[in-house]
Amino acid sequence: MFLVGLTGGIASGKSTVSKMFQNLDCPVIDADVISRQVVEPGKPAYLEIKREFGTSVFNPNGQLNREKMGQVIFFDLEKRKRLNAIVHPAIKKQMFWEIVKCFLKGYKFVVLDVPLLFETKQMLPFMSYTIVVHCQDSQQLSRLRERNNLSEEDAKARISTQMAMSEKCKLATFLIDNSKTREHTEQQVQGIHKDLLASNKHLPLRYSLVALLLGIAVICFQKFT
Repeated sequence: MFLVGLTGGIASGKSTVSKMFQNLDCPVIDADVISRQVVEPGKPAYLEIKREFGTSVFNPNGQLNREKMGQVIFFDLEKRKRLNAIVHPAIKKQMFWEIVKCFLKGYKFVVLDVPLLFETKQMLPFMSYTIVVHCQDSQQLSRLRERNNLSEEDAKARISTQMAMSEKCKLATFLIDNSKTREHTEQQVQGIHKDLLASNKHLPLRYSLVALLLGIAVICFQKFT
């Protein structure tokens, strides 16, 4: 099995593309979904956030208020780094176990939906291919403002915390232009999916596992004969 990194700028349409891959029966592990799971009440990351940032970023019911947390970190680099140092290890650990599950189910590849794939670079070495979803800068800004009900200043501040879309596109194996119609985006997803199905990137790992199992078998045979 090999790993495919899916990323893109905030509000570029990455979640839409992720769902399109899932509709093609492709396993997708979403870092955003996992990021919500690891900060549920009582989890280690949840407790650490409360110790570090206090109760002001939590709702009365005890749930983390992601909007308030966002307001705190998007304008303060040091606080953003502290939050990432708490949350990212927990996310990576959970993603690892999800990858193991997909491997045991026999999937040829799995897509990892990681918003900051190129920014953190922590998971990048494990990716055989990368996909960047992009759109025009003006579209990204308007989509983000509409989606999150933000002022232009706040929207630009959030966009500025990520690597520029143009730089991400230069680093990608595959590009998906999400600036036109949904059908146009879907056609690109289907084409990339076919390319991934035709890839032989999974073979080295498979051969390594076979060699390992054969080695274990030989050792066991020698031991008991």
